Amino acid sequence: MQEQTRAYLRGRFGDHYRRTEFSPPPAANEREWGYVPWTDSPGETMVRHRSLLDMGSLAGFLSRERPKHVYFSAGRYESPAVSSMSEKRWRSSDLVFDLDADHLPSVTPGDDSYAEMLAKCKDALRRLLDFLEADFGFEDLTVVFSGSRGYHVHVRDGTVQQLESDARREVVDYVRGIGLNPELVETTEMRGGVTRRALETEGGWGRRVHGHLLDYVDDLVAMAEDEAKVRLQELDGVGEKRASTVYGALENNAEALEAGNIELGGVGLRTLLDGFVSEVVERQNAPIDEPVSTDVNRLIRLPGSLHGGSALEVRRIDPPDLDDFDPLVDAVPETFVGHEISIDVTGSGPVELYGDSFNLEAGESSVPEYLGAFLMARGRAEKAPE
Repeated sequence: MQEQTRAYLRGRFGDHYRRTEFSPPPAANEREWGYVPWTDSPGETMVRHRSLLDMGSLAGFLSRERPKHVYFSAGRYESPAVSSMSEKRWRSSDLVFDLDADHLPSVTPGDDSYAEMLAKCKDALRRLLDFLEADFGFEDLTVVFSGSRGYHVHVRDGTVQQLESDARREVVDYVRGIGLNPELVETTEMRGGVTRRALETEGGWGRRVHGHLLDYVDDLVAMAEDEAKVRLQELDGVGEKRASTVYGALENNAEALEAGNIELGGVGLRTLLDGFVSEVVERQNAPIDEPVSTDVNRLIRLPGSLHGGSALEVRRIDPPDLDDFDPLVDAVPETFVGHEISIDVTGSGPVELYGDSFNLEAGESSVPEYLGAFLMARGRAEKAPE
């Protein structure tokens, strides 16, 4: 990045900070703060082990320093500004989740557009929120667009604050479906004096497997019988005879299936479920960045700040508004809207931003400032003389 580009972005980031009201996280004075300044050295240098006492008011610090990135810690400490983690004297930590579009199994970088990657990441976020709200019953959730490739979720319920890394790992394993096997989604029930195995249908992974089973059965019974039996034989361990047995059990016991009964069709239905568990985990797990959630000292981006790699805002989102949230529109800073600037495009190609589509060619061009700032921050343009 050239000096005039860096100076321009730093100045305009400062303008954004001067007109933005910030809501610091709870117990902000007990957290470590860090930031990345705009420097001309290769790479980025993190300045950390700061407290609000060192920095002064948050708004004043941001207006004065105009940083490239801003972070605060998930952890709360007695002495957040000391450089030794042990001497900070840890008190508690939020449980933080990070979803990054680049790391999603469903995303193919280079094939998926930026907008498509973010849409897939939002789908993963919905799955994560379902785990956190429905399975764990967490209520104090803050959902944030990261300003670049994904989303963060901060859980601040009192039940998680004292969890150490090993306990947080168990939460991670659960939402990822790591180690899940058929026995873990089953329960037992008494019917006519006989103990029967059944799927958990009210919650947890059992609810998800049960829903997948019902959808599969709906598809089967909508087919011709011969076609349905052929499809059943695609499953490992299901031959022609077993397919007939399972088909009959599935076709004639809709009410029992709805209740979660898995004794129908003998071994055949059990074989069906064994394959379903791994398939449901693959489709419905939340592919979070695991080290972020297990680290009680993790630094995470400040909502309201700007992401130095995109010039987009790190935006807090009310969960009911998630469906309507479009990161490539709603995270464009108002500071950059309504102005034109000249840039020298070095990375040509299509861009979708603020509801418009652009196809940029290399060379000097006059563009909306929000687009120019985005391209400069992403290394696809330099600031041209006005």
